[in-house]
Amino acid sequence: MDDPLNFCPEEFAGVKEALENNDQAAAAAKIQQYLEKQDKIPLNIGITGESGAGKSTFINAFRGVDNRDEQAAPTGTVETTMQITKYPHPNYPNVFFWDLPGIGTTNFPADEYLKRVEFEKFDFFIIISDTRFREHDVKLAQEIQKMEKKFYFVRSKIDNDVRAEERSQRDFSLERSLAKIKEYCIDGLEKGGIKSSKVFLVSSFDLHIYDFSCLHKTLEEELPAHKRNVLLFSMPSINMEIINKKKEAFQHQIKWYSVGSAALAGVSIPGIPAVDLMIMVKAVKSYIAGFGLHESSLRRLSSTTGVPYDELCAVLQSPLAAKEMEKITTDLIQKLLITAASRATSRALEMSRFIPLFGIPVTMSLSFTTTCSALSLFLNMLADDAQRVFEKALGLNTSV
Repeated sequence: MDDPLNFCPEEFAGVKEALENNDQAAAAAKIQQYLEKQDKIPLNIGITGESGAGKSTFINAFRGVDNRDEQAAPTGTVETTMQITKYPHPNYPNVFFWDLPGIGTTNFPADEYLKRVEFEKFDFFIIISDTRFREHDVKLAQEIQKMEKKFYFVRSKIDNDVRAEERSQRDFSLERSLAKIKEYCIDGLEKGGIKSSKVFLVSSFDLHIYDFSCLHKTLEEELPAHKRNVLLFSMPSINMEIINKKKEAFQHQIKWYSVGSAALAGVSIPGIPAVDLMIMVKAVKSYIAGFGLHESSLRRLSSTTGVPYDELCAVLQSPLAAKEMEKITTDLIQKLLITAASRATSRALEMSRFIPLFGIPVTMSLSFTTTCSALSLFLNMLADDAQRVFEKALGLNTSV
């Protein structure tokens, strides 16, 4: 029978065996090990290109950080990156964006570039240009290709080009202008020997427009499976597709938290089966970080979009949103569990049908279903808030 909660048989085999042997401590330890492993998967993204191409601005946009923020990569009209600098994602410290000096600069000549930047540590490279891709870009791509690493071409500052063409053309067409820019870039790369090249047109100030979503889809398809969620959760929530993908990925993780809660259950709340509140706090914090709904992320979003922070908070409905992580406590989750108990009943009944598949003892079954149903409810609430914030940030009418 298929596993309705998408357990990986290899990963879950040891947990199920421990549960069937009534060894809850061993099951809990394996689950904790799995969750900690997921939290520590590294992702190293190298951002390179010629000086002034907009590398630092792209890094800041990807991280959801305003160029004026103290955590931002410094930007400017001249080459500001004179050494290799790494910038962690503000919500995911295992995700690093490496601002690499422009290829061909004095300290990083083209023929020694990959060696100097220690290319082995990068999962992939993004090569950025604000005009056309030049000889150095082509040479770098060829060398990366030889090393069997992935690379992607990003044509930056597209918003500037669109505005310029709109002012100068009487019969301006956005689709035609974008196609011309992309064709020009691809043609230059193919003449340099890079065949079947993909070029993504991006504005770092408007990630929801143009090709940033296409870039994400391509990265997701070509990354190793175990790193796809790392990329997904660190992506800015710039459209409903990304928000829904995050929600789906979080939903798939609920079974781990639920089995862990059942194995570690220690807190009995009147009218609610014993659950492990700490493991539920961990799950909820991951949702808030992934959707960018804690106070720091919302303030960064306000800074980058110009929408006042209070207006972003005004569309929130979940009591879990707009808080800093240290305020997501076991006491808060306990209060919400009491409120959510009746609303989660139908989900609990649905989940109880699958308990025999996982070898969960009857004494643990109610804890499993309670945790699963409550986390699903919290996740749905936060995903809906993420949609409302996304729409508010873009000046759209909220529909959730």
